[in-house]
Amino acid sequence: MNRTSRLYALVEELRASAPRPLTVAALAARFEVSTRTAQRDLQALMESGVPVRAIPGRGGGWTIDPAMTLPPIHFTAEEASALAAALAAADASAPYAGAARTAYQKIAASMTGPAAAASRDLAARIVALPARTDTAVRAAVEQALTDNMALRLSYVDAAGRESDRVVEPAGLLTADGRWYLIAWCRTRRAGRGFRLDRIAAAAPIGEQAQPHDLAELLLGSAAADAVQPTALASLTPPP
Repeated sequence: MNRTSRLYALVEELRASAPRPLTVAALAARFEVSTRTAQRDLQALMESGVPVRAIPGRGGGWTIDPAMTLPPIHFTAEEASALAAALAAADASAPYAGAARTAYQKIAASMTGPAAAASRDLAARIVALPARTDTAVRAAVEQALTDNMALRLSYVDAAGRESDRVVEPAGLLTADGRWYLIAWCRTRRAGRGFRLDRIAAAAPIGEQAQPHDLAELLLGSAAADAVQPTALASLTPPP
């Protein structure tokens, strides 16, 4: 068993045992490696973001939170290549680009042989002209959408005028290679779109945002006919 396969198998062994911890010695014996190798593999999993942790003391060992991981997903070579290429092409300024990058790394690490070579070749033939979005701004927007929190924005419009807004995020819109935060603007008391690369600063104000329907906020705007991308439509629960 090569190391990549062993790392995946280690995760599944820990998932099957959870919440009961397994010792390094038990894992080493299970995979017929030295305890030093098993320890190094577990450390590598932890450093790559897999939610494994060591429990010290008598009766301790290594365990994993099964709610924070997925079981193995078996992609075809074509599916893996398409996902790897799409994730590799994710603009660094796009929302959730950091998570997309680590997801790509995990997919690429799981691929071997012709499929791995094909995905790397395809990814190498995709280029992008990235928009400028401040990392701190992007992180604040991502967190606000995840936690449903209101944000204070410093926004620069197309004419170069800067204004402060307090907004309640409703969703994200992508159009013509640009990303927009769609939100209820408390300052203007209306739905507004804020181009991410024009947000000079963003910070949470510690208040929960009210729920807003994304389609309703877009009514009457140039993006009124926006539709959910086909690739995401099947992931949305029915109303």
